[in-house]
Amino acid sequence: MSKRDYYEVLGVNRDVTAEEIKKAYRKLAIKYHPDKNPGDHSAEEKFKELGEAYEVLSDEQKRAAYDRFGHAAFAPGAGGGAGPRPGAGPQWGGFHDPFEIFREVFGSGGAFDDFFEQAFGGRAGSQGSPGAFRGNDLRYDLEITLAEAARGTEKEITFTVLDTCPECHGRGAAAGAKAETCPTCRGHGQVVHARGFFHVASTCPRCNGTGQTITNPCRRCGGEGRVQQRRKIKVRIPAGIEDGSRLRSSGQGEAGLRGGPPGDLYVVIHIHPHEIFVRQNDDLLCEVPISFPTAALGGEIEVPTLDGPARLHIPPGTQNGTVLRLRGKGMPNIHGHGTGDQHVRVFVEVPSRLTRAQREKLEQFAAATNDDAYPQRKSFLDKIRRIFSGS
Repeated sequence: MSKRDYYEVLGVNRDVTAEEIKKAYRKLAIKYHPDKNPGDHSAEEKFKELGEAYEVLSDEQKRAAYDRFGHAAFAPGAGGGAGPRPGAGPQWGGFHDPFEIFREVFGSGGAFDDFFEQAFGGRAGSQGSPGAFRGNDLRYDLEITLAEAARGTEKEITFTVLDTCPECHGRGAAAGAKAETCPTCRGHGQVVHARGFFHVASTCPRCNGTGQTITNPCRRCGGEGRVQQRRKIKVRIPAGIEDGSRLRSSGQGEAGLRGGPPGDLYVVIHIHPHEIFVRQNDDLLCEVPISFPTAALGGEIEVPTLDGPARLHIPPGTQNGTVLRLRGKGMPNIHGHGTGDQHVRVFVEVPSRLTRAQREKLEQFAAATNDDAYPQRKSFLDKIRRIFSGS
């Protein structure tokens, strides 16, 4: 069965803003939520369809890929894949949370997570075992040069992370001590309250949501099961990466609680501004000064590229601001679709100082030329004459 257009699913036009997409999703998600439509399989399918559409259209990069390629952008093996595969090392990743809208409505924390345990049969971020919580994701901002972005590189980064306590191995209890089931929540880690058609749960105040109490906690971690550690890893940065891109390193985030899985590390790439080049997608743009004789007579000049100096032909009669192209001297496409070009905008530099001999030569040149030598100036003067003559 073919998928419906994501914009059609949310009932919006293709040119809507991100805020309008969020509002449309919020309205429809509440309307078709399973708790409001118990036993209605059609509403449940629409709710899932809404979540899938919002996950793509709320992400700027995914939306761009969808606008260009449609559903094929997220098919298995497609260049703009829907997301990274767990355990595959540093990859493209994002921070989009499909439950973001509901966090705005109900608030974040234990009450929100417990609500989804009631609605969908599983605690957000847990493995289903009492007290097990997935560790938090981490963000690391990494600055690289434009040359590194063009060629790809590998960087070693160091960061502080909550890691599994080596003394209690994450149990939180001292040697020989045992964790007991919390008598208040009976191991569920939550107490449930009914609010209209929603069942909203709050974190158990006694065990703080773990479902267990520890009478003799580990001295090193204080019963949390985690301690601060310095970690050093290598991150592979692919050639052609763009500023603001995010790489995900699976399992390199904070350790989980009570046997829960670790979070992920997201490395956000920042490309340091270059002294000469400005990037436009896969193309590079630079400005190069040329002399008046070169602009008038033509010739060859040396221009910089990321690969080193290159020769650029200047046609005779080149005007100020003309843009010339060096094919294949831009940035590589991150998806392997070739390499961009380098565009060189030339501007004619007028001499600021002249010798007497140079000035005499220029005066002779000026006297020997007429308006025909300057077609743009001649055209402009003709327009002025027509304006003042009234014709």
